[in-house]
Amino acid sequence: MKQRQYLVCAPQYFDVIYSINPWMSSQEPVDRGLAQKQWKALVSVFDDLGHRVHRVLPAADLPDMVFSANAAMVLDGKVLGASFHHPERQPEAAHYRTWFEYAGFDVQASAWTSEGEGDFVWVAGKLLAGTGFRTQPQAHREAAEFFGKPTVSLTLVDPRFYHLDTALFALDDNNVAYYPGAFSASSQKALADLFPEAIIATREDAMSFGLNSVSDGRHVVIADRATGLIHAITDRGYIPIPIDMSELRKAGGGAKCCTLEIRP
Repeated sequence: MKQRQYLVCAPQYFDVIYSINPWMSSQEPVDRGLAQKQWKALVSVFDDLGHRVHRVLPAADLPDMVFSANAAMVLDGKVLGASFHHPERQPEAAHYRTWFEYAGFDVQASAWTSEGEGDFVWVAGKLLAGTGFRTQPQAHREAAEFFGKPTVSLTLVDPRFYHLDTALFALDDNNVAYYPGAFSASSQKALADLFPEAIIATREDAMSFGLNSVSDGRHVVIADRATGLIHAITDRGYIPIPIDMSELRKAGGGAKCCTLEIRP
């Protein structure tokens, strides 16, 4: 296990005041105090594991800014900034770009709709790149050229899994866990070929946001309701750290959505 660097944003203004994915249409009121408590518990886990946590200040008019993973893809110290699909989230990009520039990074804003680690996963020397609901396929080619890395496009077909990070996560440097039903038939085949030892999640665990997890290669911060997936990763030798992110899930987010990895 190596020390990771994560960028997070407190849910000080978190709320569900519009609907841009199926999870946001439940009309279930948000308990902002509980959301902050759950988020702080997530950050405490990272601190306890010895990872370095950076914080960007939240903006009062951007309730989804807590979902920092969507703001950029950072690899080899290069930052490809997001260009959000929905107008409600588009102003977030400038806030995150300012943070990265102040921290000394060079930032290139995507010329295409691109939602950062929401739709990009770095694993096995490749960028897995999601499309279907948010990030455009053209952004996959852009990322491949920008980072100089091979990129594998994967098509999402179930609107409940609107970002790649709701349907797949990297267990370590070489393997993944994923839910096949979130992907097109051709993408399922590509994943099966690339990762024959992958952990396959059930629909129940995927719907519990079990795949919106953060792994440091040994410890896996995972939704506490994804009990089957917790057992599966334990059997493979990983150490699960179950966490309750139920308030953030009301907006379609979980542990990974709230965590942007900075790879220097």
